[in-house]
Amino acid sequence: MAINKWITVAFVAVIVAFGVSLPASADRVKDIASVAGVRSNQLIGYGLVVGLDGTGDQTTQTQFTVQSLKNLLAQLGVVIPPNINPQLKNVAAVMVHADLPPFAKSGQNIDVTVSSVGNAQSLRGGSLLMTPLKGADGQVYAVAQGSLVVGGFGAEGADGSRVTVNIPSSGRIPNGATVERSVPTPFANGSELVLNLHQHDFTTAQRLSNVINHRFGPGTAAPMDGSSIKVNTPVDMAQKVAFFAEVENLEFTPGQAAARIVVNARTGTIVMGSGVQILPAAVAHGNLSVTISENIDVVQPEPFGNGDTAIVPDSDITITQENARVFALGEDGEGIASVDEIVRALNQVGAAPGDLMAILEALKQAGALRGELVVI
Repeated sequence: MAINKWITVAFVAVIVAFGVSLPASADRVKDIASVAGVRSNQLIGYGLVVGLDGTGDQTTQTQFTVQSLKNLLAQLGVVIPPNINPQLKNVAAVMVHADLPPFAKSGQNIDVTVSSVGNAQSLRGGSLLMTPLKGADGQVYAVAQGSLVVGGFGAEGADGSRVTVNIPSSGRIPNGATVERSVPTPFANGSELVLNLHQHDFTTAQRLSNVINHRFGPGTAAPMDGSSIKVNTPVDMAQKVAFFAEVENLEFTPGQAAARIVVNARTGTIVMGSGVQILPAAVAHGNLSVTISENIDVVQPEPFGNGDTAIVPDSDITITQENARVFALGEDGEGIASVDEIVRALNQVGAAPGDLMAILEALKQAGALRGELVVI
């Protein structure tokens, strides 16, 4: 009961902090929108990590590691006969991936993440050999190489016992890849660009268009739909950069988010938006607990009898039902309960997150919940 009360209090604190009493505030354009086509691109590559302290791939189960090493040595002029299968312990096959930021130029460095694809126990102390990183089009955009930084650690005893801290089979190389080519973006083309909202909303799109037109003149921006705004920009690149530097720092008040309740049934997390309301309703909620315990009884025969000792199972079933608590919602002057009133009423009866989920679903089915109920 103490745990449920603590969870409920924490739930109330989160709701009050993030959606009840805070007034609407102005946001910057850069925080809610981005330029269409100006984005990062994913890169991926396959390589080898060497220099491990006996924690590499077991080559009897990962033949591709041996094959990769043979191919690498052959390119360096070392030929291993086909009938020779080296038993490697200090080499691991890995996948390397990174995000190529927008406007990244040749010669700049980016961070890479290295993850084992075989059965290597740890990559700690290893070094990644030169690995080309390719984009979705199959072209090489960066080359990675360097010493790994591994946050995990593992130790294993002779009796098979093992202790692992974090994940030692994955690591990072800060500035471990050098960009070889840049990705063209639509930012430098034409005199029109599109701003895409991170969350579609017709009110926000119209307000953003209005604030841009108010600052730079009528006709500069026009909403295309609920998530995109077309903006007329200067043709000269320097002027275009200065223009968007001013646009992204404009402040305005976005439209109010839709009334929505998000319920995570796996973790018991419930988040209510500030626009959620409940019509007058009476709620009764109780818990029914069924406990089944199995006991083993030994039955002995009478003295000098011909019976045998027997083991008889004994089942004990206990049913406990808590008293249902009835409380009313939506009893204010307008007959509609706001988020803070909902939370206050549920907290007074000590409703746990599991109880809240059941109550909210029942209110939705009864038609008393004004808002979208999303279960993830």
